[in-house]
Amino acid sequence: MQTKLRFSTRSLLHVAAVAGFLSVVPLSSAFAAQTGDEVADHAETQAREAWRGIMHETSAPSEGCFHASYPSTQWQEVECAEAPGYRSALPKAKNREQTVGNGYDYVVQAPSGRLLNSAIGSFPKVTGVKSEKSVGVAAFGDGGILGPNEYTLQVNTNFDGHSPACDGYSYCLAWQQYAMSTNTPVSITSGKLTDKTEVFIEYWLINYGVDNGSDICPSGFIDVGADSEGPGDDCVQNTKATVIAKGQLPITDLASLKLSGSAKPGGTDAATVTYDTEAYTATVSDRLTGIASGWTQAEFNVLGNAGGSKADFNTGSSVTVKVAVSDGSSTAPTCVPPSEIDGTTGETNNLTLGKCTAAGGSSPSIQFTESH
Repeated sequence: MQTKLRFSTRSLLHVAAVAGFLSVVPLSSAFAAQTGDEVADHAETQAREAWRGIMHETSAPSEGCFHASYPSTQWQEVECAEAPGYRSALPKAKNREQTVGNGYDYVVQAPSGRLLNSAIGSFPKVTGVKSEKSVGVAAFGDGGILGPNEYTLQVNTNFDGHSPACDGYSYCLAWQQYAMSTNTPVSITSGKLTDKTEVFIEYWLINYGVDNGSDICPSGFIDVGADSEGPGDDCVQNTKATVIAKGQLPITDLASLKLSGSAKPGGTDAATVTYDTEAYTATVSDRLTGIASGWTQAEFNVLGNAGGSKADFNTGSSVTVKVAVSDGSSTAPTCVPPSEIDGTTGETNNLTLGKCTAAGGSSPSIQFTESH
């Protein structure tokens, strides 16, 4: 316990130092002309942003569900919600539209020989976004959770063909989706919705085993039937969820949301959301897919709410997407365009991709635009 307290104190000093730094650096003439209240507000804004960054890098003390409020960096355990009946869709190569998602997206690639241990997705600039609704897509049977302010934020890993969880099946692929959903089914057997915004992790073993008409998935996974392209079955399970809010967070709050996914070999995986001055995380053992041993790419975006649905934004919407990654180096990752590699989610939005750039240094990342 003493170690945790020391780390928390050090983190708080980090946040305080940000505000202190702003008070002593040379100010431009325009900034110096601001009132004391404006300077204080600016310092507070910077301190909160630093706190949000710290929370995405601070591990929870164990598996479970946790919450923290600014300025504390100490995770407090909260009651988990049951694992939701949410199901993402795997991408379908046929009938693909050139809008974001269903395999058509920018992907961040770790430097050669490196593995990702975290990816943090955010929206540095959002303009013109007034409304969004999740709509059905015929290619996916018009499934998903449809309606206004129904959407997901997703950090998706690559399909890993070398996961120990595949039990030696050479055609099996492991996949993880770190998700924030603004509404989820209560359970896999109930169509009733929670009417809550939650964060959780969805685990997949794609094309596992050899299909024999019965449940062949490992313990804890649900067998969702024969894989469309191989001899095995597709297996899926969700972690228990951490509740972020009652009701659906409005799409107009998109700029204040960050979602991260992390994985530690032999440790825990965590899906973490920061929203204004609140932080929420859901953690579970990495053994379910062992993705930490093969995580080389990450995809992040705002998309439809499950089932291959599409997030339909109003005309005039423009969003800048940033994906910051950690691989233990300061080398710039690669921004891989959709013409060279596929994203890994079946959900989409109605935005069109713009330019993508990559940067290294203290926060290696890619950044790109998308607009309607």
